[in-house]
Amino acid sequence: QVQLVESGGGLVLAGQSLRLSCTISGYTEGNYCMGWFRQTPETGREGVAAIDYEGSTSYADSVQGRFTISKDATKKFLYLEMNSLKPEDSGTYYCAAVRGTWLSPQLMISGKYNVDYWGKGTLVTISS
Repeated sequence: QVQLVESGGGLVLAGQSLRLSCTISGYTEGNYCMGWFRQTPETGREGVAAIDYEGSTSYADSVQGRFTISKDATKKFLYLEMNSLKPEDSGTYYCAAVRGTWLSPQLMISGKYNVDYWGKGTLVTISS
């Protein structure tokens, strides 16, 4: 079992930045494609960014150039650096993991994979 715990959410003004963290624990042997999804009542759950075990990344068009996904070398932390935030970036952000080696970050954020593990989410609110 893998446990994912998100942190770093909060309330900020439009144009400001936030850094989300996902702490990864449990049985983490093997390779994973990791990602961030966000959910609102209006839009449902959508993929934001993903990174495969080799470090290749993919982003939703709406965040390209503003968000950066990364992970540390120990594979214990996943990050999402969010800059130039907009009100439409508001939502609950979830950390997600799909176990496997030859996985596509693009397919992950497109929702093509069954996610093996989800965190419980962290709320991000962007005020205009």
